[in-house]
Amino acid sequence: MARHLITSALPYINGIKHLGNMVGSMLPADVYSRYLRQRGHDVLYICATDEHGTPAELAAKEAGLSVAEFCAQAHDAQKAIYDGFELSFDHFGRSSSAQNREITQHFARQLQANGFIEERAIRQVYSPVDGRFLPDRYVEGTCPHCGYDKARGDQCENCTRVLDPTDLIEPRSAISGSTELEVRETKHLFLLQSKLQVEVEAWVAEHEEEWPQLASSIARKWLTEGLHDRAITRDLDWGVPVPADTWPELAAEGKVFYVWFDAPIEYIASTKEWADAAPADRDYKAWWYEAEDVRYTQFMAKDNVPFHTVMFPATEIGTREPWKKVDYVKAFNWLTYYGGKFSTSQKRGVFTDQALEILPADFWRYFLIANAPESDDSSFTWEHFTTTVNKDLGGTLGNFVNRVLTFSRKKFGDEVPAGSPAGEAEAKLGEQIAGLLAEYEGHMDSLQYRKAAAALRALWSAGNAYLDEKAPWLEVKTDLDGAALTLRTAMNLIHLYSVVSEPFIPASARTMRSSFALADDTATWISPEQARSLDTVPAGTAFTVPPVLFARIAEEDLQSYRERFGGTETA
Repeated sequence: MARHLITSALPYINGIKHLGNMVGSMLPADVYSRYLRQRGHDVLYICATDEHGTPAELAAKEAGLSVAEFCAQAHDAQKAIYDGFELSFDHFGRSSSAQNREITQHFARQLQANGFIEERAIRQVYSPVDGRFLPDRYVEGTCPHCGYDKARGDQCENCTRVLDPTDLIEPRSAISGSTELEVRETKHLFLLQSKLQVEVEAWVAEHEEEWPQLASSIARKWLTEGLHDRAITRDLDWGVPVPADTWPELAAEGKVFYVWFDAPIEYIASTKEWADAAPADRDYKAWWYEAEDVRYTQFMAKDNVPFHTVMFPATEIGTREPWKKVDYVKAFNWLTYYGGKFSTSQKRGVFTDQALEILPADFWRYFLIANAPESDDSSFTWEHFTTTVNKDLGGTLGNFVNRVLTFSRKKFGDEVPAGSPAGEAEAKLGEQIAGLLAEYEGHMDSLQYRKAAAALRALWSAGNAYLDEKAPWLEVKTDLDGAALTLRTAMNLIHLYSVVSEPFIPASARTMRSSFALADDTATWISPEQARSLDTVPAGTAFTVPPVLFARIAEEDLQSYRERFGGTETA
């Protein structure tokens, strides 16, 4: 079996993430990781909090904490939520780790030695009151385009125009509020991406045919426009410091690497964090260095694509070392909230902590993946969410499980009944299930989430159709053994559903599977060929009826969610 390295874009440290962030990276990566593990592959799923950069400093200041203390608390808070969603990271690290400092500095030294880093003087805003140069986001003022008075020096959040700090009207320091700002000369390190353009283009050309169109088109757009040399250091107190052995003057001035330089390197560093926890059994370089037998898949929203398909590969190529580069980029469009953007800063939409507070994780996991914004943006509405959960999870799967087990216990007791041998209806059902399961596997292998969800839903529906056709509630009156066969077959379907639904709804899958007292139930997957016979759960197996798997979302619940979170279409 292949070795699969999987990473999802690092969630930023400043605040709890919204559902759009979850479906655009971490959740689909988890579903894929779970599926591959069940199929017997060696999988390493790596993620981390992205902890450097201006927003972290500003958020810490607002919270009245040191940046280190703020990031430690925020990391733990985010990790608790991801545990609540049952994201199966092999390691969830931190970009502020010693490992990331070590590897980021190594990358920088290698790039310098190979002629891909250059020191340049630039003009930047300086605040005498604060005694420091101000990164773009540390400068606030009035937008010259729309008049918004809280625009930042990099972008106006109101009209989304990209800005330069010198564009702002009445600029002020975001730290002290001082308007006594100057423009001074300072030195920074630049990554000479222009010198790596040809090599990056060649590398992208080898992979873009396989990537989704969204990822390949964004990469190609950036390459067509030409790669520009990019400043990779900043004047901040928090970050990976420029190493003094290579750039003593810049190190003495307290320069740190730009967050977008060190954040992708954290994928490697987080793997080293994982390996360092058990050095006798783990080797991070086996996954990242000369790792030709590893297939590397990255998951991210479309705004992260340029950094992962162009900038980070350029960095890796420039080291002239055999670091593993991504094989497949699974990019997603936006999940909107009633047609408007989810916004962390504006607190618009449902956030992940709130989601877990009101409903079980499996409700969210299923809905988000079944409506993943793959080919275009998709919209979250409470009406759509409620209909999907009630119909698919409650009405199709949950109802099937409940009526089969409840009726069988009522008529035949607490063990799977024997009844007649399988007949024509069961053979037909077995062929249908095998075909649908093969279709489901194919969509999961090709990372087509909406199609995979549709195939899974069709598997659940096939059980209901079989039950309606055989009607054991009528059979039991005239053919007791026939009714027992129908219920035994349906129970085998429940067990199959518990196995193959696990990537989508792990908690519910465990509950279904634990309903049967199967001593040797160690199979991680059921193949289409195995599914054809529908005989995994033999007659005589003890079973229990689980609580209702998916409580129905009532109209009054829906109304309360609309009132709490808002529920109207945006203009």
